[in-house]
Amino acid sequence: MAARRSITTEVVIIGASAAGLMCAIEAGKRRRGVIVLDHANKPGKKILMSGGGRCNFTNYHVEAENFISHNPHFCKSALSRFTQWDFIRLVERHRIAYHERDNGKLFCDNSAKAILNMLLSECSDNAVGISLGTHVEQIERLGDNHYRITARDEAGPVTFDAQSLVVATGGLSIPKMCASPLGYQIAAQFGVRVWPTAPGLVPFTLRPTDRERFAPLTGIAVDSLVSNARQQFRDNLLFTHRGLSGPAILQISSYWLPGESIVIRLLPDLDLASVLVAARTAQPGRKLKTTMGQYLPRRLVAAFFEGKLIESHLQSLSDRQIAEVAARLQNWSLTPGGTEGYRTAEVTRGGVDCDALSSKTMEAQQVPGLYFIGEVVDVTGWLGGYNFQWAWASGWCAGQYV
Repeated sequence: MAARRSITTEVVIIGASAAGLMCAIEAGKRRRGVIVLDHANKPGKKILMSGGGRCNFTNYHVEAENFISHNPHFCKSALSRFTQWDFIRLVERHRIAYHERDNGKLFCDNSAKAILNMLLSECSDNAVGISLGTHVEQIERLGDNHYRITARDEAGPVTFDAQSLVVATGGLSIPKMCASPLGYQIAAQFGVRVWPTAPGLVPFTLRPTDRERFAPLTGIAVDSLVSNARQQFRDNLLFTHRGLSGPAILQISSYWLPGESIVIRLLPDLDLASVLVAARTAQPGRKLKTTMGQYLPRRLVAAFFEGKLIESHLQSLSDRQIAEVAARLQNWSLTPGGTEGYRTAEVTRGGVDCDALSSKTMEAQQVPGLYFIGEVVDVTGWLGGYNFQWAWASGWCAGQYV
């Protein structure tokens, strides 16, 4: 049986994540002794898979309004002190080619590996140690600024003693990427409140009748305005074999409550009723399905209207019928059956209570030397690089103080 090894350092960070690596770099710049622990066999797995493998690493337009939290003001301090422009400068210093897509989203031209390699290079330059395949078994607080982390790696049992402990374990989304509840468990152990968690930026599943009705539309994407009582998003909606996805759906999912309806407006730039009335005057003998086929995929039109109505000539439609046709497509009220869950969710809503942390340092108010950063905190960004920017900013802030 291998003897337990004992390592003393100044900072231990749990999680070789975007936030964890950024914090490590900054602490290393201050010549703090830093060791990053992760139970995965590779660092930054979520970085590598993000953005379809090209990493949507930030956004040109970052505001507090792009984030969800029980304390909507908490993120402002970190986001103002380490901005998207700061991260872009780091990317450019490493000569990583990138490009802008819609709504200010920034992606690597080539591979997300460029971002991870940049972070690992910075870690190496600042003498940061990274211990992979390391499973945390116990954490003890032996006094102010003295933490003992008992763990096990490939070589056997190992103990780390540190002045500062940073929790950068992420959330519960995408279990195949080694997602873990460890961060929430650590918070609970030290009496730090955790808000209930839920999948965010996640596809909807449909109720059986709706799923059967829309199954033939799998793969169709259409521009839409999707809303509920609290928020709305304009972007593509994608029909899937289980329900609805696409950017507009992922965005609204973070504001959705189980059992709640959403309203979908297809052809959001069009006053469809007026268009159909004008078409009835100009081409009265034309069929409704032919006219609608100019604007939407015919399979989609067929799924919304019964055979008799869709085969009708425009001249046979009353103003009331035209209004009903327009309402079906532009005031489509739908109650999702649920979501795809953490399996496909891009982020986790909820998490460590912001009111229990310092917005300046990310340190637990009542537990000196204990810090929480990144997705484990109750700050959830919109789709489009916002969650990475929160990771960079919160990690940078903690790195100035650990």
